[in-house]
Amino acid sequence: MKINHNFDNLVPNYLFADIAKKSSEYAAAHPDKPLIRMGIGDVTLPLPKVAVDALKKGAEDLAHKESFKGYPDYEGYDFVREAISKYYASFGVTVSADEILVTDGAKGDSANLSEIFSQDSVVLVTDPVYPVYVDSNIMAGRKILYAPSNEENGFCAAPDESVHADLIYLCSPNNPTGAAFSKDQLKAWVDYANKEDAVIIYDAAYEHFIVDDSPRSIFAIEGARTCAIEICSMSKTAGFTGTRGGYTVIPKELVRDGHNIYDLWYRRLSTKYNGVSWPVQCAIAAIFSEQGMAEIDDNINYYRENASTIMATLDKLGIEYTGGKNSPYVWMKCPKGMGSWEFFDYILEEIQVVGTPGEGFGDCGKGWFRFTSFGSHENTVEAMKRMEKLLG
Repeated sequence: MKINHNFDNLVPNYLFADIAKKSSEYAAAHPDKPLIRMGIGDVTLPLPKVAVDALKKGAEDLAHKESFKGYPDYEGYDFVREAISKYYASFGVTVSADEILVTDGAKGDSANLSEIFSQDSVVLVTDPVYPVYVDSNIMAGRKILYAPSNEENGFCAAPDESVHADLIYLCSPNNPTGAAFSKDQLKAWVDYANKEDAVIIYDAAYEHFIVDDSPRSIFAIEGARTCAIEICSMSKTAGFTGTRGGYTVIPKELVRDGHNIYDLWYRRLSTKYNGVSWPVQCAIAAIFSEQGMAEIDDNINYYRENASTIMATLDKLGIEYTGGKNSPYVWMKCPKGMGSWEFFDYILEEIQVVGTPGEGFGDCGKGWFRFTSFGSHENTVEAMKRMEKLLG
């Protein structure tokens, strides 16, 4: 019996596993120097009360014969999909409930959607890139091309008309750089995908952080319904990193190679997946209520304040950065010409602050570094005081 040797082509460790290992080793060796962790993009505030109440009620429903729920519909309950559809309408985008599929989060969908496309599909990702887009396609043995996102283009890559791709992964606001595509920039990608008969897998996990006129959905762009799939997560919108919930939108007119993509994905789901639990779906629907929207806005504003603290410090130090405005991530240029991992080790040793080396996201991340705003106010302020003292 042989294994899938495409796994041999993966880097030995997942980026965040390396960060966790280095951080844990330092903490064990220096128990008197507690770390401030600003690397992994995990939320720290509790779930909104409206979600907790819905989870409790949903769990109580399962305790009574008359309200008990077994296997859910593969695509999610109608009332949840209707709530998501109305949410899209609230910012001017039309997505019908029967184009929405409720899932356990964007990470799994971003990897698993590629299963419905041929193994010889050419994949195009932006660089720097969220590692899952790359690793999942390496596992499948696909050819991967990179569109550089760098200082020159404001970390918003543009399509190269001389390059052909079949699958395109875009994330906006971007993880890791925090940059968000403008309407014109996103329209260029949509036009390119339609011309190439390609499909865009669009990760909108951070759309609720947008404060300017950047598109919050790819379906705000004319032509996207014939070339795009949108995935979104409740993890960063509503703090569901440990609860798990999200959704994917596939327009019914998206067809490739004579096949309806929604139907193919539904067929895949019905074979390999049994859906999201009743209590979690109740919590997802509650988030999209008026009270839910108010509560998540309070939480996101908390993280925005942290981002402002980070940006103010970098401004004072004269360090270049992107992100922070439409994103929980601040992507900074390493000072003094340091490399990404060099800067990681430097601030770990000197001030006990943990971030994410940009190099771990691709070649264009070399010399850059990511901080997350998902910590507490107190830790964020303290970390930036240490940064200012070290680099000022």
